[in-house]
Amino acid sequence: MHHVLPFYGRNQGKFLRAYMLLARLTRIPLLGHLVRRLANRYARNQHGGYFLNLEEAERIIDASETVSLGPCGCREVFANCERPVMSEIVVGAGPEVYAGLDAERFRRVSRQEAKDIVRECHRQGMMHTVMHCRGLYYAICNCCFCCCVPLRLRKNYGIEYAIIRSRDIIADYHTQRISDGGHHAD
Repeated sequence: MHHVLPFYGRNQGKFLRAYMLLARLTRIPLLGHLVRRLANRYARNQHGGYFLNLEEAERIIDASETVSLGPCGCREVFANCERPVMSEIVVGAGPEVYAGLDAERFRRVSRQEAKDIVRECHRQGMMHTVMHCRGLYYAICNCCFCCCVPLRLRKNYGIEYAIIRSRDIIADYHTQRISDGGHHAD
């Protein structure tokens, strides 16, 4: 596992605020182009997300050895609407990312309960993403369009690789890696 993931898990709110703050630099003439380019490289190679459809989210849940439920960091930090905060499904490398955090904030759930939560979020118009760091997937986030940091980075600041759509999401539980087969459908 990448050594930064547990640090990220303990400081997720600070990271999300920093991402949004730094993204504002993309609006500064001349500097903005460089910041956007670096941010896109970081998002593509280090930390970003893939849009999922409902079926893909359920397949990743089914493939995961353990499944937990916790708060969506974006919803918790920005709270721009009334949709549910307890909507992040911890999978793959996620137990290591969020290890040592308050057990009441993250609790183990059955695969069926996780799929029911994803379906309810879908019914409420929320989107599903699988988050990764250096290819290790750690959570299926069910977020709204007004709070989701990766989506806002993409839409408002041109950081396109913060969140992308791929036709072939492949999650391998044994390696905790996710790949997209190189087929982006931005």
